[in-house]
Amino acid sequence: MRILESQIKRNKQNEKRRLRNRIILDALVPMSKRRVHRSASGIYEDAVEPTREAISALDKAVEKGIIHKNNAGSPQEPFDETFEQA
Repeated sequence: MRILESQIKRNKQNEKRRLRNRIILDALVPMSKRRVHRSASGIYEDAVEPTREAISALDKAVEKGIIHKNNAGSPQEPFDETFEQA
């Protein structure tokens, strides 16, 4: 079966998008871990800034369409607890 030019172009575009999305998703994990480590120390004031950064990054990923809105809500629930305790 022939590979059409439009298929080749679509494959290239999909690969670029996949790599761009992967970079953003890979950046979300350390942000969440930073918050967990800071809040595990018991000093919740230190965890407020990493919490804000992580929530902001999740919201931006949702705006760009990288993750679904419902998928971003679940990781944010533990962040709300950090703000309540601080």
